[in-house]
Amino acid sequence: MIPTRRSLLTGTIGLGAAAAATAAAHAGPRRDVVSPGSVANHALLANADDEQTATVQDLIDRAAAERRPVLLPAGVLRTGPLTLYPGTALIGAHGLTTLQFSGGAGLLVADKSDGIRLQDLVLDGASRALEADEDAALVRFTDCANLRITNVTVRRSLANGVTLIRSGGTICDCTIEQVLLAGLRSIDATGLEIAHNDISDCRNNGIQVWRTTAGEDGTLVSANRIARIEAKGGGTGENGNGVNVFRAGGVLVTGNRITDCVYSAVRGNAASNFQILGNSVHRIGEVALYVEFGFEGAIVANNLIDGAATGISVTNFNEGGRLAVIEGNLIRNLHRREKEAIDKRGEGIAVEADTIVSGNVVEGAPTCGIMVGWGRYMRNCLVTQNIIRDAGSGILVSSDVEAGACLIAANMITGAKNGAIRAMTMGRPEGPDLAQPSADARIKISDNIVS
Repeated sequence: MIPTRRSLLTGTIGLGAAAAATAAAHAGPRRDVVSPGSVANHALLANADDEQTATVQDLIDRAAAERRPVLLPAGVLRTGPLTLYPGTALIGAHGLTTLQFSGGAGLLVADKSDGIRLQDLVLDGASRALEADEDAALVRFTDCANLRITNVTVRRSLANGVTLIRSGGTICDCTIEQVLLAGLRSIDATGLEIAHNDISDCRNNGIQVWRTTAGEDGTLVSANRIARIEAKGGGTGENGNGVNVFRAGGVLVTGNRITDCVYSAVRGNAASNFQILGNSVHRIGEVALYVEFGFEGAIVANNLIDGAATGISVTNFNEGGRLAVIEGNLIRNLHRREKEAIDKRGEGIAVEADTIVSGNVVEGAPTCGIMVGWGRYMRNCLVTQNIIRDAGSGILVSSDVEAGACLIAANMITGAKNGAIRAMTMGRPEGPDLAQPSADARIKISDNIVS
């Protein structure tokens, strides 16, 4: 998570645009075009089976000095680590240009280099070993602003696909697949947009938006397709997520299609002012949308969740986690993890403090539709106008006398097998059904419809 001393040596995404800059230098007024018949192109194509690191690096160096783009020909170019400079533009032949990693610290790297552009490239890690560094990647940029990476494929990396450290810009319309760690890892972003990418078959996380210390980040993660994310690095949730946000404030995750993640589709840890809006989420192993630990401020709204152990969890009031709106979500087909010794879940929505839960539909939650509080960790919760169908219990609310207030009103609960509204201790229902209006000064229950 924290940048390492080898930040300049680790590879980063599609630096492969280096074949035609020599010809471009003699192209007259069309200084941005390289002739297909140039000597530089012929030199690269003629040696396509050979190691070409020095040749490609020389083209990048000269293009940087002359402030020209590097246009690479179609074909496979085998190369080791390449360094990019401010304003470097590596452009391939509409995705037909492959830079195949031949070994070293990484494929593409840049440091303090603003305005880099990568386009129409395939960056193939060839399953070759990289540094033993959590920030290691095929493409690694440090302190680089105004990046633009488009139509680039990053694949077969034995570390991260792309690592950005204190960097910003746009990564869009890219494919990242078959990556050992995270598909895209951002640390301390400085204005980053991650949009319209296809990220799949990552062994630990799809997208990581992390900060070294909690603070404003503002990364936008929108309209990506993320699928088949494992958790080979182990842990209790730091791995196995489609989008993983840690300490990064003001992050917006919206309009993504996220499927088949071992832990969560979207997980925010100590991420304040965090918004999870309008995502389509299917087949998630643990909590589909998770906001946890020391956060203040979260909105989880208008998401569709089909298949998870818990739909939405906004938790850890014991660590300061508070202040949320959970609204307009559709959650269905939840399951209990019966093989787990504890933490079996099967809950639609679970919340703890300073939270409104309104206008949601939960169907098929084997433990409960909505759970409010955990022991004494409950305060100022409003549960209203939700529809809960075919749940174990409809709504469970903490019975701890030290817990704060809760209002449960105007909900419609149908087919709750173990009671519509019940008190609970640490997730275990107890006492009678409380669906009728209550005189309890702490828990107010009114106007619910039960059938």
